[in-house]
Amino acid sequence: MSSSRPAQSSTSSSRSRHSARIIAQTTVDAKLDAEFEEHGDSFDYSQSVRAHQASDPEHQRSEKVTAYLQHIQKGKLIQPFGCLLALDEKTFKVIAYSENAPEILTMVSHAVPSVGDHPTLGIGTDARTLFTSPSTAALQKALGFPEVSLLNPILVHCKTSGKPFYAIVHRVTACLIVDFEPVKPSEVPMTAAGALQSYKLAAKAISKLQSLPGGSMEKLCHTVVEEVFELTGYDRVMAYKFHEDDHGEVFAEITKPGLEPYLGLHYPATDIPQAARFLFMKSKVRMICDCRAKPVKVYQDEKLPFDITFCGSTLRAPHSCHLQYMENMNSIASLVMAVVVNEGEADDDAEPGQQQQKRKRLWGLVVCHHESPRFVPFPLRYACEFLMQVFAIHVNKEHELENQMREKNILRTQTLLCDMLLREAAPLSIISQTPNVMDLVRCDGAALLYQNKIWRLGVTPTESQIRDIAYWLSECHMDSTGLSTDSLHDAGYPGAQALGDIVCGMAAARITSKDILFWFRSHTAAEIRWGGAKHDPFDKDDGRRMHPRSSFKAFLEVVKMRGLPWNDYEMDAIHSLQLILRGTFNDTESGSRNAATLDSQLHDLKLEGMVELQAVTNEMVRLIETATVPILAVDVNGLVNGWNLKIAQLTGLSVDQAIGRDLLTLVEDCSTDAVKKMLYLALQGKEEQNVQFQMKTHGPRMEDGPVILVVNACASRDINDQVVGVCFVAQDMTGHKMVMDKFTQIEGDYKAIIQNPSPLIPPIFGADEFGWCSEWNAAMTKLSGWQRDEVIDKMLLGEVFGGPMACCRLKNQNAFVNLSVVINNAMTGQETEKTPFSFINRDGKHVECLLSVSKKVGTEGVVTGVFCFLHIASHELQQALQVQQLSEQTAMKRLKALAYIRHEIRNPLSGIKYSRKMLEGTDLDEQQTQVLSTAAKCHHQLNRILDDLDLENIMDSCLDLEMDEFALHDVVVSAVSQVMIPSQGKGIRIICDLSEGFMTEVVYGDNLRLQQILADFLLVSVNFSPNGGHVEITASLIKDQLGESLHLIHLELRIIHTGSGVPEELLSQMFGNDDDPSEEGLSLLVCRKLLRLMNGDVRYLREASKSAFIISVELASAPKNKGKWARV
Repeated sequence: MSSSRPAQSSTSSSRSRHSARIIAQTTVDAKLDAEFEEHGDSFDYSQSVRAHQASDPEHQRSEKVTAYLQHIQKGKLIQPFGCLLALDEKTFKVIAYSENAPEILTMVSHAVPSVGDHPTLGIGTDARTLFTSPSTAALQKALGFPEVSLLNPILVHCKTSGKPFYAIVHRVTACLIVDFEPVKPSEVPMTAAGALQSYKLAAKAISKLQSLPGGSMEKLCHTVVEEVFELTGYDRVMAYKFHEDDHGEVFAEITKPGLEPYLGLHYPATDIPQAARFLFMKSKVRMICDCRAKPVKVYQDEKLPFDITFCGSTLRAPHSCHLQYMENMNSIASLVMAVVVNEGEADDDAEPGQQQQKRKRLWGLVVCHHESPRFVPFPLRYACEFLMQVFAIHVNKEHELENQMREKNILRTQTLLCDMLLREAAPLSIISQTPNVMDLVRCDGAALLYQNKIWRLGVTPTESQIRDIAYWLSECHMDSTGLSTDSLHDAGYPGAQALGDIVCGMAAARITSKDILFWFRSHTAAEIRWGGAKHDPFDKDDGRRMHPRSSFKAFLEVVKMRGLPWNDYEMDAIHSLQLILRGTFNDTESGSRNAATLDSQLHDLKLEGMVELQAVTNEMVRLIETATVPILAVDVNGLVNGWNLKIAQLTGLSVDQAIGRDLLTLVEDCSTDAVKKMLYLALQGKEEQNVQFQMKTHGPRMEDGPVILVVNACASRDINDQVVGVCFVAQDMTGHKMVMDKFTQIEGDYKAIIQNPSPLIPPIFGADEFGWCSEWNAAMTKLSGWQRDEVIDKMLLGEVFGGPMACCRLKNQNAFVNLSVVINNAMTGQETEKTPFSFINRDGKHVECLLSVSKKVGTEGVVTGVFCFLHIASHELQQALQVQQLSEQTAMKRLKALAYIRHEIRNPLSGIKYSRKMLEGTDLDEQQTQVLSTAAKCHHQLNRILDDLDLENIMDSCLDLEMDEFALHDVVVSAVSQVMIPSQGKGIRIICDLSEGFMTEVVYGDNLRLQQILADFLLVSVNFSPNGGHVEITASLIKDQLGESLHLIHLELRIIHTGSGVPEELLSQMFGNDDDPSEEGLSLLVCRKLLRLMNGDVRYLREASKSAFIISVELASAPKNKGKWARV
């Protein structure tokens, strides 16, 4: 595979190679199928795979391939768990039926019928005579739907027996295929259409997927197999991933106990034939109830001039080869779901005027196996299909994230390598230094042939072998700029056998006629990771049996003498480096660049850059002035220096009148604090998003009341990156808020809003509980171009919003799935956030907006549908909402983690308490008793902190303090004990310079909170004291007599520590001047709030060589207890 790379995009070349590979693989599939049918039990799978991988597919007869594809697509056998009819669309007459259909659909229940009321079933029968009138009406309605599958399943009842069936309808050329599946007696029949009801079955699984953090494909796949395992009840569920060369890998797996794991096994591409993959792209879910059940024939009208294809039927019988495979692995039933993702590039074949769609590819399959017959009702299969669509969106996101990280790493490595080349005349640095060429792409070794010398890294051929490869390249590929291959043996290199498995794949980039850069890869099998136990070495595999283990053996044979294939992005990186090297070193005598010339070029570039920057700046100013969203700006003093036409229109204040005025004079009094805070933070470089405030109106606009804006702040900076002002990009929410307020107040009088022609009413549409469009207001008509009577009573998901045949076309399948999730979340009563939403209106215009969905509740509190509000939002506001949503999700995850820690920490604390109680019952001396008492107080303090459920109560000074009698001495001892370990680690002495009166003082108050405060301030003092320093505690107290025996004590504690002191930033956080404090800052802030609750406060005094926290608090005195107190 030569790597002489043309100027075309790598994606188009990749597409061509993939198409060629599919054709070649289909030929192999056809040959294997023919051999299986011919040899039966004597078919040797492993040997056949090896033989056909080595053969030339060009020599296979095209007639055999065509016959094979027709055999796959036009088989006339179905599984016996249901029956099938093919109906003429115009007459509703039967033109094909399964052999079991007459018995299933016309059998009479509990009575022997007369001839007159027992309809017969055969070719030409009017299908309407077989079912009840409502069932017939439902089937006839399906005929008028372009996307008939949106109505699946259709609940029908037989006229003779009254038995219910799910009719699953799909359209093929000139007829409708209807599969009839039984409804279990224990199953509640589905009466609503399609995904709306099926979604409820998969709601939990979908929520689980959507709550996963990004960045781990393994976690995503493991979660989906777990959810499918729970949802369907199969014995084994696997996520089966296709690699670029079409071979498969079990990427995630979950099984019932006792089953042999297949996790990590790789399989040849022939295990899933290309024809089967094509069918999976069309029919996303495939169920086999019992692989041992005898299939049922389908009879077709012999007068038809064509063969009807039944490959889209849910009942289609499996191929005999696949049945043999299932039997060999002891699997009786299976359920397979396709995972279809975006290819990554747009479809170039889209018709003019149509929006380009991204190509689709089969990423893999989620495969379920069961050791006994198993039937999964269609609604649950539909739910699984919907779950796979959501899963595919997340797979796409993971791929995009991986690509971004990979491109970032490659670009970083390329930049560093290029920098090395600029600093040195020879390319040796990219081999000898770090990073090197091995960091550019994934490889096992690399080598540089330069000026007839060789430098090697990692696993490479010997020097003589590298010279031999270079000679072979010059002789056999003299016209190319290099070569990339996953197999030197297949590429025709004569010495490939001598290299063995150590070096199989190679990418070579020619720098000059004699200088070449090489990358090498070892045998593919070295990259394979096993999951689960391998076979016992004494057990012999029967390669003739089609089984997962023999498939793995066949895969290892196929990839013998082969490395991992080189991806397009890797070849792009290699080609880029090759161009850089060629530009830097044209021949072996090339020297270093002329420094003066380089400086001149850089100077010219800077001048050009300044001119371009000035042009861009002027264009940005023009765009801001003419923007359709309100934009304003202020300088560092808060004076307006920017005021575009939109904000002038909304407020009635012209540009000339606004410039130079203080922004705070232009906003409503209720918004002054919010604007002050926003300005303060923005000038510090902290840009707030999605802040709502109100602006005053002027002149004729005063009667309309204030303008409500949702604003994002953006700090304006000069060329030295200093903040010189603030720009506010806003969104006018006045009309939207009016409607939402009115909507809330009326409580159910929906028509008053929806049918109101006022231009202030935003676009609104709705659906009933069955998914039919039930509301479409005037604003929605204006926005979409579709009249109300054209969309009412159509399926909201599919007919109104959907694919190319829908009224309002969505961007792609992912957009349809996301809309389905949002609407169904609201339908199930979940709270929904504003979601970015876009569609193509009747005029072909792309509409971007925000969608908010609210449930519609009936008089009995039951959800009867949904209302959807559209708000045409600026791009900046949409970004702000996304940031806000991510922040809320992060906060929720932290709360969950905190709740888990709070819960789990209580058991160990109970164990500590029990151990302490046991020690208290033993003979202890006075000092040991004191230590145990200190431990008890620390234990109580931790319990109190764990009970702080709401930090806001502390922040708002709403916490209730507990009043107990305690000794000040005990509080100090307990607080000091909490910092002894960190202080000893730094060699810091803790000095308690406390008077005898203080040590014996007994008071009333919240001892645990005071203990918490002292411990936190002591810890901060220790942390910011130098090694070998000291922390000193002093105290003074003043008593005010309130009565004969009651005194108010004013207690002052000083915690003095050596060193330069606590950083100003941390002190600022302690006083609440930072909206995002650190852990230490939050701790100090809480302590200060607690002190304020005790009528106290804290100050910080900084001196040359020492600093001090000065803590003041008020306590009530208590009668002194007699006894001696131990010294600290």
